[in-house]
Amino acid sequence: MQDTFVNAYPRLQKSLQNELTISQQNESQSAANSSMSVAGLWLAHGDEPLLSQWLLDALRGHWQQQRYAISRVELASAKTWQEALAELGSLSLFDEATAVVVTGNHKPDKAITAELEQFAQEAQAGGNSSSLLWLTGKLDKRAQKAKWFTPFATLGHAIDCNLYQEQQRQQILQVQAQQFGLQLSSEAWQLLMSHTEHNLLSAYQTLWRLSYLFAPKLVASGAITLNADDLQAALVSNAHFSVFDLSDAMLAGNSAQVVKIIDQLKATDEPTPLVLWTLSKDMRLVAQLMDGQDPNSIGVWSSKQSLYQSACRRQSPADVAKWPDLLFRCDQAIKGLIRQPAWELLLQAALLLSGQRLFAVG
Repeated sequence: MQDTFVNAYPRLQKSLQNELTISQQNESQSAANSSMSVAGLWLAHGDEPLLSQWLLDALRGHWQQQRYAISRVELASAKTWQEALAELGSLSLFDEATAVVVTGNHKPDKAITAELEQFAQEAQAGGNSSSLLWLTGKLDKRAQKAKWFTPFATLGHAIDCNLYQEQQRQQILQVQAQQFGLQLSSEAWQLLMSHTEHNLLSAYQTLWRLSYLFAPKLVASGAITLNADDLQAALVSNAHFSVFDLSDAMLAGNSAQVVKIIDQLKATDEPTPLVLWTLSKDMRLVAQLMDGQDPNSIGVWSSKQSLYQSACRRQSPADVAKWPDLLFRCDQAIKGLIRQPAWELLLQAALLLSGQRLFAVG
């Protein structure tokens, strides 16, 4: 079945909430007896990494509720699909089924496609409860007519994680706002989208901050409604950035936001060693990922793995090789050992990580 993220994600979230409610009301009831089936093949394709991550998070909630063993396979080549299929067959005594998350753009060959089709047919017939989710880039119409796509589209779930209209962006954010207990008036939505320049990640981060800002009211009432005046006041009172915002902007490739954040961190006397620590951490993790290391083993949070992978795609090994020297010069500038301003070098490093070259590095 082919579907869009806008349609599929709310259904997954609603079903998960129902599962959690039933589980809390009757702890002795088996989760499998009250859950939607997530067995079989899942494919999430698109150029919005945040949507793919949200779909993964929703499915992970179902898998955890239904006691699945969860593993991850990064496609180094088409042959790595054999490893993914082997993971599907592995199961411990303590797990009900297996869920395998496959990432990468290498397409399965004819033999693997046949095995995926057999697996999907068994899942449809109830003979297999395991689940495979493949996260890949945007697929054009030609790719969606390929034979390897057929098992996902006809026997599983092929989810289009692209945004084609501005209305879809707001629909998705409304679902997220509801999860935070927030309801925005139409004027407030217009203000939010304008404030975040229609950037999905930025708008989501703003909703997340609002949920913390209004936490006392949310605890008391469970949900609150914000009009444009409420939102404007909240944005003004919360109009400051942290190194965590800088990290998100760099990894997302939002160069304009990086400049804005660096300027404000400088104006508010943010400690330069803390900014350098953030840069060093993110650059080190990106370098390790580009070297083929597993994101979970090096401490990349699952919620930020898509951002780090996006950052990797903007860099080349030659660029990354120059980072240690630049970070060393930043450290020297902070300590006053060289005359170049520390904030100038920190901005240069931050923009390089976001994919924007400010000065020649060397």
